[in-house]
Amino acid sequence: MPLPHRGRGSRLAGSRVASTSLPRATAYSPRRAGRGTPLPSHAQRLTRRRHFSEQVPPGPEPQADFRSGKWRQERAGGDARDSRRSARAGMGSRHRICSQEEIVIPCASDNDSGSVDLQLSNLEDVKNDASSLELTDSDISDIAGLPQESLTDSFRHLTQQGPLSEPIVERLIQSIQEFFNGDLQSELEKLTFLRSLCSLSRALPYDETIGAFIHSHIEDIVHILNMLVEEELPHSLFSPVHQEVFVTIADLSYQDVHLLLGSEDRADFFSLLTKSIITLPPVKTLTQLEEIVPSGSYNTESLYRQTLQAFSEMLQSLVVKDPHLENLDTIFKQMDPWLQSTKDHERERAAVSMAEVLKCSSRHLSLKLPLQFQRLGRLVALMALLCGDPVKEVAEEAAEGTHYLLHITLRLKYVTHDKKNHPSLRRAMKKCQELLELYSIKQFYSCPFRIAQVFEVFLNSNELCQFVMTILDGLKNLKHPCTQKSAGELLITLVENAESRFEKVPEIMGVICAQLSIISQPRVRQQIINTVSLFISRPKYTDIVISHLLCHPVPYDRHLAELWRTLDVKLPSTTWILWRLLRKLQKCHNAPTHEKMAYMAVAATDALYEVFVGNRLRAATFRLFPQLLMTLLIQIHHSIGLTMSDVTIPSGLYTEQEMSSQVTPLCFAIQATKTLLLRTLCWQEFNIMEKNKGWTLLEGKDGHLQGISLLANALLERNHLFANKIMYLLVPLLNRGNDKHKLTSAGFFVELLQSPMARRLPSIYSIARLKDWLHHGNNVFKTLALKGLHYLTRHQEMREGIKSLLPCILDLLCETDEKIVLLAIQILLQLVETMDFTTLTAMMKTLFSLFGDVRPDVHRFSMTLFGASIKSVKYTDKKGIENQVLDSLVPLLLYSQDENDAVAEESRQVLTICAQFLKWKLPQEVYCKDPWYIRCGKVGKVCKFFGKKCKGKVNLVAQTLMFSKNAKIPIRRAAVLFGSY
Repeated sequence: MPLPHRGRGSRLAGSRVASTSLPRATAYSPRRAGRGTPLPSHAQRLTRRRHFSEQVPPGPEPQADFRSGKWRQERAGGDARDSRRSARAGMGSRHRICSQEEIVIPCASDNDSGSVDLQLSNLEDVKNDASSLELTDSDISDIAGLPQESLTDSFRHLTQQGPLSEPIVERLIQSIQEFFNGDLQSELEKLTFLRSLCSLSRALPYDETIGAFIHSHIEDIVHILNMLVEEELPHSLFSPVHQEVFVTIADLSYQDVHLLLGSEDRADFFSLLTKSIITLPPVKTLTQLEEIVPSGSYNTESLYRQTLQAFSEMLQSLVVKDPHLENLDTIFKQMDPWLQSTKDHERERAAVSMAEVLKCSSRHLSLKLPLQFQRLGRLVALMALLCGDPVKEVAEEAAEGTHYLLHITLRLKYVTHDKKNHPSLRRAMKKCQELLELYSIKQFYSCPFRIAQVFEVFLNSNELCQFVMTILDGLKNLKHPCTQKSAGELLITLVENAESRFEKVPEIMGVICAQLSIISQPRVRQQIINTVSLFISRPKYTDIVISHLLCHPVPYDRHLAELWRTLDVKLPSTTWILWRLLRKLQKCHNAPTHEKMAYMAVAATDALYEVFVGNRLRAATFRLFPQLLMTLLIQIHHSIGLTMSDVTIPSGLYTEQEMSSQVTPLCFAIQATKTLLLRTLCWQEFNIMEKNKGWTLLEGKDGHLQGISLLANALLERNHLFANKIMYLLVPLLNRGNDKHKLTSAGFFVELLQSPMARRLPSIYSIARLKDWLHHGNNVFKTLALKGLHYLTRHQEMREGIKSLLPCILDLLCETDEKIVLLAIQILLQLVETMDFTTLTAMMKTLFSLFGDVRPDVHRFSMTLFGASIKSVKYTDKKGIENQVLDSLVPLLLYSQDENDAVAEESRQVLTICAQFLKWKLPQEVYCKDPWYIRCGKVGKVCKFFGKKCKGKVNLVAQTLMFSKNAKIPIRRAAVLFGSY
């Protein structure tokens, strides 16, 4: 008699016994109760006839069997007779319901596992012009080693009940309704209800009444099954009710009646079912429990394995007809947390179940758009992590599941790819083939990181992000260091190969920074840091990564500091990364000075310090030294006098307890500048700053420019190359940024004008720039301009250009700022010999007004310049300034007795110059340093000399009185001179 078929659907043949560490329970062989034999009771009449399973013929050895021998034996279906004996041995005489209609666990040999050695025969003809070829479905189906059988071939036909008579249907429906309204107390009642429901489900295709009844009572069925599972949880291993619930759900699923899908209540029920089976104690515990608490008529171990198998078949029943992969997505959501369980036996059960589901799904793929499976990247990552699991059975199950997942992925990508992207998909498939051809199957799956290489070519940007985030979650597994190791290898492999196809990089960086603190293995830590290095070295992500890393509290904790210090970047990318980090700081210097400092400026400064300490970007540091030094000096200027309360800190970054009053923006800038000098071998410059308290000057509001000057001169003296590079760098920067930015740049630039290289600067960048500063409203800029002009006058070839600024410089002699006047005099001393007569006489009038200035240095140097002016007068012009010289005699004579020895000495020297100009020979008494009031005789001789020489030219008495009054000369000194006249 031919075997009857059950309903429209058929139960899967590919199901396997769940993998455990103890010997597996073998499957029951098909045995059918005689159809003509009447059932002895109403309960037995309601029970269903269990279906038969076809005998699985022995197959050839599997092509891709990379599991251990013991594992392979345990997964095999076994001899049918042994299976029957084992199954019957596990059941007592109390429940012969099961003996008449034995539960069949379909088993398949592993000869259908196929080979993972992908041989894309249709791709061998792909040449350079891949775009000229058309991609067809055969490109996927011709991959050797992947399941290729049709949907119908892959089912093993199970028993199928024909139409039930109307009285039987009515009795079954009535019985089920009674159970709806009552309580299921005994085990027999529970089993009767479940098997009655199964009997109805098998007849559902033939009777619309049955379909209407079941569909109208789905919620009631779910509710009762939920109650049964909750009631059975404490003793589920001592009763077949738990197993029958799985079988019932599977039977209904084959008839397209899904009790686990479609609503929140059903999802909760699905979660309960999953938890009930995954969280069962390990087999070893079950064996010990059976010794303590006898299980009665049932063999606990056999019942345990049958229950696992029923659960697996229930899951598979959901994906047999799943064209949109919606059910696969639901199953994965349920299994996701268990695949990451810290308990080995739970993780193993989840891996077994997921592998079975993937195998079933891959063998019955009939995909249609739109596809609802949106978690491919996460599934690939979890399976890859499990391939490196420390539990051998878990790794082997995951490896097989990954094999079938690759087939699903190929089909999925073929269905969803854009027709315009045929060449890219073909290239991806060819790359996949080339990678797989490098390794044997066992080697491929023994190295999980190679899974990342193969799958990466098919994952889109969103799936890549899922993969990375899942792998990063795997780093939390502190119980198994090998899982952390696998995660590190997978992560670095994927990022290396995926290039610039990632999205949500800030989120990835956030997880990495959070996970660093829990990674203890040095190699894994370095792999994670190398992952950051790969991201930051790609121009597309550089700014994104830097911005995220800078959004952490400063000073950085040891983990983030280690990340900055140990960035492993290829040489061509080092300059780019350091430059982008530097730009983050430079952009902050464009803000108005009255606003709060941006937190980014402080964070970037601290990051630069950490990078300098690590010294991994040394070549870039040398190359960008001018920009780095000037930017840090500008940051020092901005940071003077600020605390962290003066910084715009993002909300939530600090708590009040974390904010230290000892941490200031200035301390970060100073330590970064010091470290920069040391890392670029500027040791002598560093020592000069240390010995001359240069750092203290830099930190002071009043001494900052002095510190800048000291450092600039140290560089100019010890390192001409760096100094000249900085000078050329500063040319375009002098008018950028706010006032503090400009002042620091100008202060450094001016000192570098001493260099001989300054002669090469076009005048528009040197003299013209300094001229603009002479008219600046800020006296500091005027001072810097005069200082720069003073340095440029040392270069003979530049003096001609400076002469055009003489009128402006002469005007500055009347400034109240002493520094400005003195610098103007210094410049005029250099140019006095080149002045024309008109300029010279105008200058001498101005200088004469400075005689007797209360500022000793101004007084002294004005006389010095006056004397130099007299010397520079040409012979033909001497007559024109004779009166000015004669007018200067009395003041000079009076100041020769000044209390300031330097002023008195300078007065006597200028008197000598005046005498030489007038061709006079001064008496020696003029050079007497003793006070006149004690040397009245000598004063008389001096006055007699000047009276004789100036007779008819100058009224010495009147001049003495007038000048002594205007210049506020001490009365005693003027009185002595007046009396002598």
